[in-house]
Amino acid sequence: MGSSHSREDLEIDSSEEDDGDYDSDQEKYEDVEEEHGQKEPHRASSSSGTSQSLNSLDEIDAKLKSLRVKYPAAPPPDLKNPVKLYLHIGGNTPRAKWIISDKLTSYKFVRTSRVDGGGDDDYEEDESVGRGVGSWWVLKVGSKVRVRVSSDMQLKMFGEQRRVDFVSNGVWAMKFFSNEEYRSFVTRFQDCLFENVYGLRATEENKEKVYGKDFLGWVKPEVADDSVWEDAENDLRKSPELLSRNHPNPELMEEFEEAANGGIQSLTLGALDNSFLVNELGVQVYRNSAHGIRGKGMHVRYDSGNKKVGPSLSETTPKKAMLMRGETNMMLMSPLKEGKPHATGLQQLDIETGKIVTEWKFEKDGADISMRDITNDTKGSQLDPSESTFLGLDDNRLCQWDMRDRRGIVQNIASSNSPVLQWTQGHQFSRGTNFQCFATTGDGSIVIGSIDGKIRLYSKTSMRQAKTAFPGLGSPITHVDVTYDGKWVLGTTDTYLVLICTLFTDKDGRTKTGFTGRMGNKIPAPRLLKLTPLDSHLAGEGNKFHGGHFSWVTENGKQERHLVATVGKFSVIWDFQQVKNSGHQCYRNQQGLKSCYCYKILLKDESIVESRFMHDKFAVSDSPEAPLVVATPMKVSSISLSGRR
Repeated sequence: MGSSHSREDLEIDSSEEDDGDYDSDQEKYEDVEEEHGQKEPHRASSSSGTSQSLNSLDEIDAKLKSLRVKYPAAPPPDLKNPVKLYLHIGGNTPRAKWIISDKLTSYKFVRTSRVDGGGDDDYEEDESVGRGVGSWWVLKVGSKVRVRVSSDMQLKMFGEQRRVDFVSNGVWAMKFFSNEEYRSFVTRFQDCLFENVYGLRATEENKEKVYGKDFLGWVKPEVADDSVWEDAENDLRKSPELLSRNHPNPELMEEFEEAANGGIQSLTLGALDNSFLVNELGVQVYRNSAHGIRGKGMHVRYDSGNKKVGPSLSETTPKKAMLMRGETNMMLMSPLKEGKPHATGLQQLDIETGKIVTEWKFEKDGADISMRDITNDTKGSQLDPSESTFLGLDDNRLCQWDMRDRRGIVQNIASSNSPVLQWTQGHQFSRGTNFQCFATTGDGSIVIGSIDGKIRLYSKTSMRQAKTAFPGLGSPITHVDVTYDGKWVLGTTDTYLVLICTLFTDKDGRTKTGFTGRMGNKIPAPRLLKLTPLDSHLAGEGNKFHGGHFSWVTENGKQERHLVATVGKFSVIWDFQQVKNSGHQCYRNQQGLKSCYCYKILLKDESIVESRFMHDKFAVSDSPEAPLVVATPMKVSSISLSGRR
């Protein structure tokens, strides 16, 4: 399961070597288009390339010229925005290759308000008519490509090749005739993307309005201070704990796979003896080991003993499970409505007895309220046998719940009425925060992601006002994670992950995180983690990133080493140190925010529910990481990262 780069170099269609006639070549292309319209299944288990070495676009051009194909040395002077257009065919099969679609065509950005793609009301790029609500920018390339400018295109830049790749009912590549034309396209594309996302012209004034003065480095990453990333990279290289497990380019090796009882809804990993899968019938118990998780043959069914199970449990399957009290108890959260995460209470499952010992209600000032998510007070508090508090999040609420009564006594759960969780601290914000997800650091600081893409950092001492609020990049944050030390935040969107460094130096020269102080204008630009256009296309239309996580540590001085996220049937794994390396090859000749495309892919035969690394304690000496656990609706797999090359 290698890197994703080798498939991106382009290889000439061998049929073109035999015939230099343009019309004949066009007929061949149309035949391929018909073939391309039939979606090919992708069965490979990696994002690595085909076995044969692929040649670059420049080699294609050289071959065509040597064959005396009708191929102009330069585009006609009256042709505006000339490009060469290529199409990728063959999916992820040994026959995969790039073919020339148009040897010479042109592109343009136009505004439109038509969903069906009609062109009668398209506006040329220099016109202001139609700006505002109800119209947007699209990219048109010849007669073959028409696509709305958005992050869904997964546009990837190759500055050295004067080329961009993107997705639009297939995977396309455009090659430009000069560096100036290439840079002009990228700048124009980014301006159109900004306008489509925010509804404002991409002026310096409007960018400052959207991002704020403190985040101008996000607008112009090329002038942003990258020293924080470089300092972090140097710190990692000095870490004895990291060096002891430094295995470059580890291979993914599947240890074993087990069939589950079906209908898996969530994966809950423990740091002690057991981990758990939640499905429609109950909770399956698995034994933790250095090789992954393995079924113990135990299945805790939802059983309330003498207590009547509430309607929320009987009508919907729990979608959220959280371990507490030394991993002997599990809090189960069932949504009120299918497709919505909000719940008005929890069920507390005693894992040792297999009984739901109580059902808790969310209540504030005597009124029932809902929560959309819950999490432990800190990254390691599930290991505390005396843990009685946890955090809750709703669209406009952040709070801490206590299972003890106001006098500090554990509530009597034998009452006929559901006991009420005590709102110990928190804040109900004015409408508009639209919180979506949250996570905690090792010391209890809180990071929250919102539907507008903003990421807020709260200290462990106050939930009323964020210490730092990072602006959105135009996509909702659907999941968020943070390192144990709070130095790095990972936000998940539908089409990319955003990695943010929270470190800054205050006026006294002390290094802090954005959880403990206001970062001011000392904020480095984030980095994006993306799929290549080809892998994004192979993942399938409609499949979105979800559940981006760091590997799991619960001790000071330990370093997370990998990141993992899920999209469709793919588990995608990035090397954390590589992502932070400012000199990494992915970042060369990029315009805008730096994007990393170096990852490994694990492919399963059905859509993945969740992918998580086990606790760091389960990493063996010859492995750079603890096993990766991947759950699908019907199976659970454990994968080791081998240090053997």
